[in-house]
Amino acid sequence: MDAGVIIVGGGQGGFQAAASLREEGYAGPVTLVGAEPVSPYQRPPLSKGFLTGKTPQAQLPLRPDAFYEERGIEWLAGERVTGIDRVARRVTLASGARRAYDHLVLATGAVPRMPRSPGAELEGVQALRTLADAQLLKQRLGQAHRVVVVGAGFIGLEIAVASRELGLEVEVVEFAQRALQRSVSADAAAFLSVALQARGVRFHFSTGAEAFLGEAGRVCAVQTHRGDVLPADVVVIGVGVEPDDALARESGLSVQGGVLVDDYLLTSDPAISALGDCARFPAADGAPPIRIESVQNAVDQARCIAARVVGRPVRYRKVAWFWSDQGQNRLQIAGVADPADASVLRGSIADGKFSVLRFRGDRLTAIESVNSAADHMAARKLLAAGIAVTPEQAADASVKLASLVAMAA
Repeated sequence: MDAGVIIVGGGQGGFQAAASLREEGYAGPVTLVGAEPVSPYQRPPLSKGFLTGKTPQAQLPLRPDAFYEERGIEWLAGERVTGIDRVARRVTLASGARRAYDHLVLATGAVPRMPRSPGAELEGVQALRTLADAQLLKQRLGQAHRVVVVGAGFIGLEIAVASRELGLEVEVVEFAQRALQRSVSADAAAFLSVALQARGVRFHFSTGAEAFLGEAGRVCAVQTHRGDVLPADVVVIGVGVEPDDALARESGLSVQGGVLVDDYLLTSDPAISALGDCARFPAADGAPPIRIESVQNAVDQARCIAARVVGRPVRYRKVAWFWSDQGQNRLQIAGVADPADASVLRGSIADGKFSVLRFRGDRLTAIESVNSAADHMAARKLLAAGIAVTPEQAADASVKLASLVAMAA
C-alpha cells in the first residue's frame, strides 16, 4: 500500500504543499500534521488588521475545513511529529502513533527569538507568531495604555502602527542604529521611521532591553541599556526568529542555520524535502545558501516540491518578494539585498512614492518600492529575467522600469 506524503507543519508552506500535490495530480495519501489546533491560516494579518479588529478571525483560514476532506487531505490538528526514523521511513507523533511515508516534507517554519534579559518571563512580555499569540496580544492591547516594542524590524513596526491605531502610547527599542537595518536601505527605513514618528511612535535606537521590570508578576516597565526606564503595560518582542530545525537535526539531516537543501529542495536524505522559513537553499547567483522568511517563498517552494514528487522536477529559482504594510505606507521588496549593497534612489521621498534599487557592483540585487506598486511589479520581472540595469538607468525616474522590461523582451 502507498504510504504517501507526510507534511510536517500546518503553516502557509505546509498547506500549499498539500494543496499543490492534489493540483499536480498526486493520487497517494497526503497527511498534513500541524501543532496548532486550528486549520491553516494567514499569518501576515496577525500583526496588522487582526490586532485592530479590521480583519476578523473568520477571514484568516486559507480554505474552509471542507477543502481538506474534498481533496482527500488528512489534517491532523494539534499534533506534532516528535521523531523521524529515516531507515524505516516512518514518523512518530506526540500521541504515540507511527506513520509511514514515501516522502516527507518539513515545513516546520520558525520560532521567535526571545531575550534572556531578567524579567523576560513576566506576564505581559510576549512575541507574536501564532494565532494564539495574536489572540493574547489583542486581549492585552485592549486593556493597555502603554506598549513597548523591542525590535524595529517588520513585525515590530507593524505592531507599533496597530498599537497607535488603537490609541496606545508606543515606544520602540532597537539595538541597531536605525529601523530595519538588516532588511532595507537607509532611505526606505528613514522614510518609514519618520512616518511612524509623525503618528506618535517614539524610537530608542542604539540600545536594547537590559531588563523587564515587574510588579506582582506582571511587567510594568522596560529598562534599557542606557538606563532609561520605559513604563509598559505590554511588551512585544520582535527581534527576529530562528528556524525550527530541531527535528531535522535530531534525525541526522544536514543543518546549518536551517535545514540544508539542494536546488530541488531535497535534504541530505532524498526521501525528505524542506521548505519555507526552516530551509536554507542555494542562492541563484552562486552566493552562500540563504534562508528567506516570506509567504511567497514558502508557497513557491511548496509548488516546486509537489511538481518534483509527481515526476516533474525543476530547480527552485523564483525571485523572492515581500511586503509590509506600515500604516498608510506599503513597502514592497523584490530580490534579496545585502546590507552592504549600494543604493540608488528613484523618485521622490518627499512625495512619499519612490523606489530604491540595490546594487552589488554592477549587478542589480533588489528593488525596494514604497507606495509604488508599478515599480514593484516591474522589479519582479526585471529580476526574474535577469535583465541588466545600470545605476544610471536606475536613477533616471523618467525611464519607467516597465519600459526596461519591454525593451529586453
